[in-house]
Amino acid sequence: MAIDPDSLETVSYRVVNRGSEGVAVISLNRDDKRNAQNNQMTYELNHCFDLAARDSDVKVIVLRAEGKHFSSGHDLRDRSSHLDFPQVFPQSPFTGEGQEGMMAHEEEVYFNMCWRWRNIPKPVIAAAQGKTIAGGLMLLWVADIIIAADDATFSDPVVAFGVNGVEYFGHPWELGARKAKELLFTGDSITAQEAMTLGMVNKVVEAANLDAATMEMAQTIAKRPGFALKLAKESVNQALEAQGQYTAMKAAFSLQHLGHANNRLRFGMPIDPSGL
Repeated sequence: MAIDPDSLETVSYRVVNRGSEGVAVISLNRDDKRNAQNNQMTYELNHCFDLAARDSDVKVIVLRAEGKHFSSGHDLRDRSSHLDFPQVFPQSPFTGEGQEGMMAHEEEVYFNMCWRWRNIPKPVIAAAQGKTIAGGLMLLWVADIIIAADDATFSDPVVAFGVNGVEYFGHPWELGARKAKELLFTGDSITAQEAMTLGMVNKVVEAANLDAATMEMAQTIAKRPGFALKLAKESVNQALEAQGQYTAMKAAFSLQHLGHANNRLRFGMPIDPSGL
């Protein structure tokens, strides 16, 4: 989907130190919506990641957010139609009947997009402040390194909606199995310091220093040879895949849509309304 960078509405894009040590900075820019992810944001993010991946002047990518919070998750008030956006991945059509159309749409905008961004052959550093809730975690988890402000918290309360978690189900890999179960079962949040102890976050800094600390790390990494960074990233990612990460996440995505289908039968909508 071709997008003019100057026409971006839900995100912004810039390149710092363009040249051999360039850093692309992608910012979520829906502060008035707590950076909730709607369809437009997904496709604009994908466009920005494409720009950064293909730009030979960019060595490292930073994903950050304007405002008080990194992201409140999926925008449940998004009234745009998934038919407004051309499919990027070959799969079942968005127009499929029953659960088929919704599953195809969510597979594209959530699972496949996140997996694609996770595999960009350049280091991605995410900076998180305030709250990151549910679908916001998917955006963080595509990053290779996460730096959190000391005021940051992380949660995925969507079991209350009658589903098993966000569509890009990285919970056991990011938190460990038992902590993942606790957070999903209770809907509780964890602090930045707890997230670092669990291994989800690399570094915790004062909120006022978040952008500076993130750029400092990005610029340090940008001094390394680009091809070596690509090989190092792929080596770690392939180790996770050898452990079954992709297969497990695909299976969890299927269970997500079993939950949606069950809710449609019981409540006439894809989520349990008691969780709203």
